[in-house]
Amino acid sequence: MSETMPQQAPGAPGGPDGPQTQTAVLERTEAVPEVAEPGDHERFAHYVRKEKIVESAVTGEPVTALCGKVWVPGRNPDRFPVCPTCKEIYEGLRAPQDGGDDKS
Repeated sequence: MSETMPQQAPGAPGGPDGPQTQTAVLERTEAVPEVAEPGDHERFAHYVRKEKIVESAVTGEPVTALCGKVWVPGRNPDRFPVCPTCKEIYEGLRAPQDGGDDKS
């Protein structure tokens, strides 16, 4: 007994003269920093040390604000209101003990 394969019409997909298709999968290994609450860094300007902002601009590493938000800075903070949590923490910090900026 011999088995016969069903004949496909010439030009049909998968047929002898039809178009052959192949799919390749590319893997991306991209690190995306996680944000504590998505979108929050979009609404407020947060307090971060200046040297950390400069370092982030050079390395592309995310920064952590006083309130704990983590993101990669890239927008002008002057266009956004100050984060109320960052402001509260900043105002609660002790005055510098090195004699600078003493307004007494």
